Amino acid sequence: MTNSSISEALKQLDNAKRIAVFCHARPDGDTLGSGLALAAALNNAGKFAVTCCDDTIPEKYGFIEGIASVRRSLPKIGFDTFVCVDCSDVSRIGAFANVFMTFKGKTINIDHHVSNKKFALCNCVIQCPATCEIIAELLTEGGYKIDKEIANLLMLGLITDSGNFSHNDVTGKTFETAALLRECGANSSNIYYEMFSRKTKFKAMLFGKVISEMRFALDDRLALITVKLEYFDGATVDGSITEGFVDFPLAIDGVQVSVSMLEVKKRQYKISFRSKGKVNVNAVAETFGGGGHIFASGCMVVGELEEVIEKITYAVYQNI
Repeated sequence: MTNSSISEALKQLDNAKRIAVFCHARPDGDTLGSGLALAAALNNAGKFAVTCCDDTIPEKYGFIEGIASVRRSLPKIGFDTFVCVDCSDVSRIGAFANVFMTFKGKTINIDHHVSNKKFALCNCVIQCPATCEIIAELLTEGGYKIDKEIANLLMLGLITDSGNFSHNDVTGKTFETAALLRECGANSSNIYYEMFSRKTKFKAMLFGKVISEMRFALDDRLALITVKLEYFDGATVDGSITEGFVDFPLAIDGVQVSVSMLEVKKRQYKISFRSKGKVNVNAVAETFGGGGHIFASGCMVVGELEEVIEKITYAVYQNI
């Protein structure tokens, strides 16, 4: 299973007739934008395509046109092609993973993570800020029309996974892609508002609480924030509400790595890493079985809070 080019992925898609596109669990803007945009383009080309996700879509993405079409289960028809988008490992698609790996048809893996395990027959893995950048190039090269809806979906992933074009892996090509999508009708200002500016009162108060308890280590080169279950007062924890929190500490002078620890259940934390560029946080995340990008990665860590903080601090220390 070797890395396949965009042209090879296009060949597989051009010959496909019934396609299921899988987003990863705990979906973000890039996986949803990629999955929905690809499915919409394939449907517009006269094929049958559906987007699936083994998780509830966070309410914050409700403004996206077509979001209601995401399915929690596969229609009972004869698919000939399965596609994973924005998934470094097949396990990221949750309950669909076994179906994907035992599928007898064509499988395609389109992703931008440096930690990608190339688990499909056709692996289109290109390191860049967002999978939506790859999908935009694929659709352009394949002659698929990028209408306003598709442009907005791709811009969603481009903006969210690049931190509104602030991450170190943003290139000239990223801006060229954004310009293309803008010309195709993408409303970048509305996407930015919905993803980065718009906040509920609860989120604003939660952010204040979390930042007020921020901790520092390694001569202030490491900043850690913790989102505890108790802050939700018994309500269901929706991890998407903390999206963007981890980026705040990086603005502090001297901080090289920012870590957000979201308590998803007792003694289990979802960890998000961000780096200014000197530290490869993908290597840090891999210590705990996770991964992602050099500048942005994640993993799960089990243990008591102080134990988790100690483990993370030591892992960052080994890579700083």
